[in-house]
This record gives sequence, structure tokens and C-alpha cells, in this order.
Amino acid sequence: MLNTNPIWKVLMVILVVAICALYASPNLYGEDPAVQISAARGATVEAQTLDTVKQALEAEGVEYKRLTLENNQIELRLLNSDQQLPVRELVANALGDRFVVALNLAPATPEWLESLGASPMKLGLDLRGGVHFLMEVDMGAAIAKTEEQMVQDFRSDLREEGVRYKGIRQRSQGGVELRFRDEAGRDEGTRALERKYPDLVFTDTDSDTDTIVTMSEQKLKETRDYAVQQNITIIRNRVNELGVAEPLVQRQGADRIVVELPGVQDTARAKEILGATATLEFRMQDTKGDVAAAVGGRSIPGSRLFTDRDGRPVLLKNRVILTGDHIVGAQSGFDEYSRPQVNISLDGKGGNKMAAATKDAIGQPMATVFIEYKPTGKRDADGRPIFDKQEEVVNVATIQARLGRSFRITGIDSQAEAHNLALVLRAGALIAPIQIVEERTVGPSMGAENIERGLTSIIYGLAATIAFMLFYYRGFGLVANVALVMNLVLIVGVMSMLPGATLSLPGIAGIVLTIGTAVDANVLIFERIREELRAGRSVQQSIHMGYSNALSSIADANITTFITAVILFSIGSGPVKGFALTLAIGLATSMFTAIVGTRLVVNSVWGGRRLDKLPI
Repeated sequence: MLNTNPIWKVLMVILVVAICALYASPNLYGEDPAVQISAARGATVEAQTLDTVKQALEAEGVEYKRLTLENNQIELRLLNSDQQLPVRELVANALGDRFVVALNLAPATPEWLESLGASPMKLGLDLRGGVHFLMEVDMGAAIAKTEEQMVQDFRSDLREEGVRYKGIRQRSQGGVELRFRDEAGRDEGTRALERKYPDLVFTDTDSDTDTIVTMSEQKLKETRDYAVQQNITIIRNRVNELGVAEPLVQRQGADRIVVELPGVQDTARAKEILGATATLEFRMQDTKGDVAAAVGGRSIPGSRLFTDRDGRPVLLKNRVILTGDHIVGAQSGFDEYSRPQVNISLDGKGGNKMAAATKDAIGQPMATVFIEYKPTGKRDADGRPIFDKQEEVVNVATIQARLGRSFRITGIDSQAEAHNLALVLRAGALIAPIQIVEERTVGPSMGAENIERGLTSIIYGLAATIAFMLFYYRGFGLVANVALVMNLVLIVGVMSMLPGATLSLPGIAGIVLTIGTAVDANVLIFERIREELRAGRSVQQSIHMGYSNALSSIADANITTFITAVILFSIGSGPVKGFALTLAIGLATSMFTAIVGTRLVVNSVWGGRRLDKLPI
């Protein structure tokens, strides 16, 4: 009996190894220091912007590798990292504050590999360098915003129920105060609202006509949780819209969010990327009010004075029709007259509110207000962060028909403005303002040092394992070492192909552990072959029986470890997930190389001949 390889198995192994080697190869090319240019609010990156950057570089005689415009971003690849800071200052001065100019690292992958979809492994903050922020959500503002919405809802609900009231206002000490005309009206209105809002607490006051409405503990907890989760989603959307690769955005504690931006080396510019911590509001324009009087300081009942981007006064009504958290989609485009517009999609609740507000407002102007909360660095007596609220009218459009879940914003000056407004709307509005309470920068030099140490540990572990296997198993040890190197190639290839996989220091630890355990399967197989030889079986029978009998032991050992890796990945945080991912991939690839790969080599070298002994 001879041990031969089926042709399909040979082709399968060659194909798997070739594909993984191809997709692992971009990791050999390293990264180029780069400057990334993206548009801030009110601007767009276009060919003219590219020309401006090119002219600024040529005027100063700056040499660079490549300057490209893709996906509404400009990427400038430089010759060395020493150029980054001077070039960033040069480009920032040339473009002004309408653009975000950030330092970055760009993969130096050849274009032919990029055309195949091959890219290097994504590196974590500890390996690539970047910035880390710990951000705190202003829970007071989140609760106040919910109470403000309660005021609007109560007014609509009481009107629908036909209950007359004197006034509804938000209380400075928390909650909402309902004032009715008489005791009967109070009882009727309270009963109607209690049926609709079971999670609110209605408390009568000493007055026979007033009621105080507050949120229950469960409602408060839901409001806080919603504020954090929604802010996490919106921050992630904003970072993705602005093109920062592989950001980490996750919750920490009750009211804090961790944001990590690998590859972004400039903390100040990273703050600008996250600086769009804003909300949106839709309000009707007050066309009858005296704008000049409002500018002069006179109070206009039911209205407030705002300014647009150019500083022109705009008088808007106090009532907020809708906030940006109801927007689920926004796309820029053109209307039937080829004028720029933004198409808006709302959730169900937002569509109902918009329909109710605009059914009697056809032909009247509606404004989109952009509200930004900028941290002052100060805190109040309770330790909460204090923000500077800045409001700006970004668009005023005429309502053409009753609006619902889908409508469009017209009257926009340019397609660039429409694109930028759609980006802001699509990225969403933060439920509550946030403030950076901690920031940390991991420089590229520290990341490079971590990579160097990690590679050194891999090399030492690989060398020690190779030496032992050669010494103890001789010729078969060489086969195991070939499988071990092939296993590393497979791990790197799979990690590079997985879109969500990120290699960090714990991930390198997982690879080092995999090197030590990858030969376990070979050891089991080789010892089984030795036992069969000692039992007096022929060489070919020993090879066949050794692989067959060792299979169950190998599967048991690796499956139990794989289950542990899955549990670690499912319940662990970022570093633990990185370790579990590389361990799980290493287990899968080591089983493939040990059971299939080494048998292919052993059968090719010794399986097709009649031998009296084996070099094992």
C-alpha cells in the first residue's frame, strides 16, 4: 500500500496558500506618511481644491510621492514623516478653515494589488499610533431636551383631546408644569395624558389647576441610555463620513464614550473631525414679525432671532417642528429644474410630526437650524461640563406641499452646499452635547516600537520551535516547520481579508501562542507514526494509521480551545477580542496545515516509495 495525494487535494492546498500569500503580501510594503484633506461644514473637496494644494506645494518646492482626489477627499503621500507637520501647515494656510487637514498614514500597496482588493492588515491604536478620546455626555442637556419635547407633545395631545389649558412650560428645577383653567380641566387633561404616557409621573400641586409632570426612574434610565447609544451611533457615522479608517467608538460607564482613531496623529485635527457635535431643528420662519425691531433688541412674542452663515438676521418661530434625531436618510440631488436639493427621509414618528405641522403651512418658509455645542472647558457647581451653544440657519425653503416621511429641501445655492447639508443630516444629530474629558496620543514611533517588539517575539518563538522540531523529528521536523511558516502566511492572509479584523498587541500575543500550539497537531501525528512503527507495521501503514488515529485527538484539543476563543470574543472588550480573533484564526489554519498540508508533503516525499525506515 502506497500513500498518494489526490489531485484535487493538491490543487486545493496550492490554491488556498496562493490566495492567502497574495492577500498577505500588502503587509510587506509598509505605509507612507500622508496628509488627508476633507471638507468641513459648508465646503466640498473638488478639482479646484486639488489644484490649490498642488500650486501651494509647487510654490514651496515640496516633493511628494502622490496627490490624489478620491471619495471627496484629497490624499497627499509624502517622502518621509519629517515633511508631515510643515506640509500640513502649508496646506492648511492655503485652504483656510473650510477644510480639515489631518496627518495620517496611507498603505503603500501597489496599485495592481489594490485592484484585486488586497490591503494590509488593519492595525490597532497601540501598533499604528493615533488618538484616544474619552468623551462625556451632558446628561442634563439630554433630559432637558426630552422635557422640551414633552412640552410640544402635551400641547398637541391636549388640543386633540379638546382640553383647554392656560399654559405648558418646562420647569428650571426639572419636569414640566401644566396649568389648566379649572379643576375639571386639570382632571380631564391629566387623565388623558396618563393614559398615553404611563412612564411619566403626574403630581398635583397646592393649586387646584396645576400639575407637575416628571419622568419615572425607568424613563430617566431609558433617556440616559438612549442618549449614550444614539451619540455612539452618530459619532461613528460622523467619523465614517469624514473618512477615518477603522475607528473604535464604544460606551464606557454610564455617560462616557471612548473614541479611538488609529492613524490620525494630529490631536487638534482629530478634535475638529469630532467637533461636529451638533443638533438640527426645523422651525417655521416668522414672515410677519419685525426683523429690524428684533435686531434692535425688542422681544417678538412667539419668535426668536437667528442668523445665517453670512450673518444675516432670520426671525423664526419658537416652536420646534422636528429635531434631527428623526432623520434616517438624506441624499443630495437636483429638482426638475436642475436646481440642487436635499431629499430627506424620516422615521414614522418624525413623519407624523412633520405632516401635522405642515398641513396648513403650504407656501410658507421653513428653516433648518444647525446648533453646535462647543465645550468651554469649565464645569458648573454640580461638576457637569458647560457648553457654548452656537446656532446658525443653514437653509430656508418654501413648503410646496404637505410633508410626510419623505420631503425635499430646496432653495440651496450650490450642489456643494446640498452635498454638505446632506452629509450633516445623514450623519445625524447628537441627542446631547459631549465634551472631551481625556485625550491621549499614541505616536507612530511608539506604534513602530510595539510592532518591532511584537515581530521580535514572533521570530524568537518561531526560531525556538523550528530548532526543537528539527532536532527531535529530523526530516519530519522539517515538514512541520514548513507547515508552521505556511500557517503564519495563512493567518496574515485571513486577517488581511477580513474587513472587521484589527491587529493589536494582544493579537500579536495570540499569534505567538499559536506558533507554540500549531506544532501540537504535528507532534500528535508524528508520535502516532512512531507508535505504529514500533508495533511492527510497515512505513506506509504507519503513515496512514498515524494520520487517521491522531485526527480525533487533534480535533478534540482544537475544538475546545476554539470554543474558549469564541466565548472570549463574544464577551470581551477590544484587546480581548483581538487576542481571541487571532487565536481562533490560528487554530483553524494550524489544523488545516497539520492535517492536510503536512500529509500532502509527507505523501509527496515518502508516501510513493517502498521504504524500510522513516527520518522521524
